Amino acid sequence: MAEWDRGFRRIANPVLRVLFNLLYKVDIRGLENVPKHGPFIAMMNHIYFVDPVLVGVLAPRYIVIMSKIENYRILPLRPFLHVYGCFPVRRGEMDLQAIRTSLAVLEQGDGLLMAPEGTRSRSRTLQEGLDGVAWLALRSKAPIVPVAHTGQERLGHSAIRLRRAPLRMVFGEPFRFRRPEGLDRQEQLRLMTTEAMYRLAELLPPEYRGVYSDLEKASSQTLVPYEPDSQ
Repeated sequence: MAEWDRGFRRIANPVLRVLFNLLYKVDIRGLENVPKHGPFIAMMNHIYFVDPVLVGVLAPRYIVIMSKIENYRILPLRPFLHVYGCFPVRRGEMDLQAIRTSLAVLEQGDGLLMAPEGTRSRSRTLQEGLDGVAWLALRSKAPIVPVAHTGQERLGHSAIRLRRAPLRMVFGEPFRFRRPEGLDRQEQLRLMTTEAMYRLAELLPPEYRGVYSDLEKASSQTLVPYEPDSQ
């Protein structure tokens, strides 16, 4: 992304951190799991509209945010998305421009924030993951860092009671994918996505795990621990 995006973040993020700490009782864990250098994909659960900005502000590295194109039609929001280093994606179709932008972000060594469910979960629990994250990780060879956060959806309820909402954000251990044998390409992507989603579910309290609630079904056939020296 453009250098002025980074400049805006250097000014905006300290202000937003103060604001978020006024609104939330923030508990962040696993910051050491975010690679210190090189590209990575931050894979988050999505339960509240402010989730992407929370990750962008509280993560220890610059992360470019993929945002649904509908957000760019909200006039008060559009300028912020541009200056904060976001880019639009058209959901439910093969958005070639979003794919090119995602690969460019990773090629220049930055983080990329994605919600593998494709949209915000109205039930606040994990929905079935889509294969876009796995595809991009394979294509770019970038490691994936699962990011699980909970509590932000209680902001309104807590504000009424003049209390800060309890926000918990966990950055999980990074991993890469390897292709399993005996499966076609689509089956490989589906298995990779499922195994990655279970990694995300493991970081969440049981009531947030949704379709990935049964952790006994989790496997790691396609997952490889990330080694920084392997980049």
